[in-house]
Amino acid sequence: MAQPLILMTNDDGIDSPGLQAAVDAVSGLGEIVIAAPNQQWSGSGRSMPISVTGQITQVPSDRYRSYAIDATPALCVVHAMARLVDRRPDLVISGINFGENVGVDITISGTVGAAIEAAAFGIPALAVSVQMPVANHLVGDAAEDYVAAGAFTRTFAQRLLRHPLPFDADILSINVPQNATPQTPWQLTPLCRQRYFVPAQGYAAMSEEKVAGYRVMDHPELTEIGSDIWCLHAARQVSVTPLSLDLTSRTHFGALEELLRRED
Repeated sequence: MAQPLILMTNDDGIDSPGLQAAVDAVSGLGEIVIAAPNQQWSGSGRSMPISVTGQITQVPSDRYRSYAIDATPALCVVHAMARLVDRRPDLVISGINFGENVGVDITISGTVGAAIEAAAFGIPALAVSVQMPVANHLVGDAAEDYVAAGAFTRTFAQRLLRHPLPFDADILSINVPQNATPQTPWQLTPLCRQRYFVPAQGYAAMSEEKVAGYRVMDHPELTEIGSDIWCLHAARQVSVTPLSLDLTSRTHFGALEELLRRED
């Protein structure tokens, strides 16, 4: 029987220590193929710009097939599926990201965008992020050891390789608080309906190196109890949020149709 095939990607680029930590964490769980952007693509969401070439460069590795691609994270998944793997991956892992991805901002994230693209192919996906100060979101933190984030990456990768997710759970978005350990508790959390990253002065300068142009919301520990943001900041626990590809509103269709058909 063939080993499970695990496709790895991220949005911080092929040289990211977070990506390497994720790869190391799942080593031995299956055949690993790495297909990651050749540069930083934070904030790219699920974008597929026409300005990238899709050029694939094989990266020397004694252990895995590894490729750097001139593409966004979501496009890396597309190129991997079309050109780099000869069978359907059993799991896609995106991360480990420099910085948390929580609240309604998650669709901005290239890390989550790659996981969404994988789910659109019908592949279970993990998006893994570790909390960092905003100043580190584009450059990482040399002091970060990724031990805790790696441990949770492996734990949930094992779960998804053994057991399919239930209907309407297509992605697990995992956010690991700063200073967590492998023993830090985790909890299932709904997505907070608030904006976590607030545009700050200099927002227009996001493209400048090391300029983020946003800040964390005031008092995230006071958000809805049990939400992903609350879990990260108040409980200081690992947040595990199941995400669905179905963006259909959960409103009552009958009531909405009645409202929309009114002629008054």
